Amino acid sequence: MAAEGLGGAPEHRPPAPASSRDGSSGLGDMGGLAPSKQSPAGRSSSRAFDGPFKGSVMAGDSVYHPGSASELKGDVPVKEIIDSANRTAWIAQQVDLAKKQYMDGINIDIEQEVREMSPEYYALTALVKETTDAFHREIPGSQVTFDVAWSPACIDKRCYNYSGIADACDFLFVMSYDEQSQVWTGCIARANAPYSQTLDGYDDYINMSIEPKKLVMGVPWYGYDYRCLDLSKDHVCSLPNIPFRGAPCSDAAGRQVTYGTIMKQVNSSISGSLWDEEQKAPYYEYKDSLGHFHQVWYDNPQSISLKAAFAKKRGLRGIGMWNGNCLDYSRSSVAEQQTEAMWRALRP
Repeated sequence: MAAEGLGGAPEHRPPAPASSRDGSSGLGDMGGLAPSKQSPAGRSSSRAFDGPFKGSVMAGDSVYHPGSASELKGDVPVKEIIDSANRTAWIAQQVDLAKKQYMDGINIDIEQEVREMSPEYYALTALVKETTDAFHREIPGSQVTFDVAWSPACIDKRCYNYSGIADACDFLFVMSYDEQSQVWTGCIARANAPYSQTLDGYDDYINMSIEPKKLVMGVPWYGYDYRCLDLSKDHVCSLPNIPFRGAPCSDAAGRQVTYGTIMKQVNSSISGSLWDEEQKAPYYEYKDSLGHFHQVWYDNPQSISLKAAFAKKRGLRGIGMWNGNCLDYSRSSVAEQQTEAMWRALRP
């Protein structure tokens, strides 16, 4: 889900009851709910995230900044790329499209299941290397990037050759969100991107001998709204069991909501904004018109600033977000202050 407009055949999580995400669109498309970060092929993403925290950040389709790069979004069924001829044809198509649309490169976002040491495992690494070679040769100065999960530990059964892919492309965009896609313990609502868990993911990548300068941190500008089966006095929100890729529970029990929407709701909630010190994340609770209790977990300037400070200290290449369209860009003074604070949080 890393950047806007990913193409090919997206994989969607199983539908959740009542509050399920709509499987056809991304947050950038509708400014609201999103099940996946993928959308039709041939779209592009505006990005700006080169140097080590020189004020450059990654943005989504509709947000442009000086120095940004416009990239194609690339996805392809992994079984098809086992055949080298299919890889060659796909790469040639992407290069041709990038030239015609005056793009600066391609962002590959393949979030499909791959078994370690399988034919798809080796084919995916080859695809990234061959794509990088072709783009660098045909479009001088272009960049090829690859989106990875918050941790290299076979998240969602994505057992990729992460070190090989990192070597093969210009850098990895680490999607440090949707970290509850597979929940192996109790089915309760949790933070979208818990602080310690997020940081552990980067340590794991770096311990694989991937250079920090090959990693861009991605943070969420959206949260999850969970309808609780039970909400305890200790703020424990019990959820239905919605399995995903082998795990008994997942964040598919909730629905994604943009930061702009969250800011319109939090002050009228029954709890107001609360802070979980262990996960270093904000949340709040409300009661819907049918009398059901909800718990909403999200990221705000406080939680994002902590992660941005880590990214700078650890020497990562930069920071970005999913996605720029999640903020309220209306002219109201409150919205302007909230939006400015979120952008400022990316620059420690």
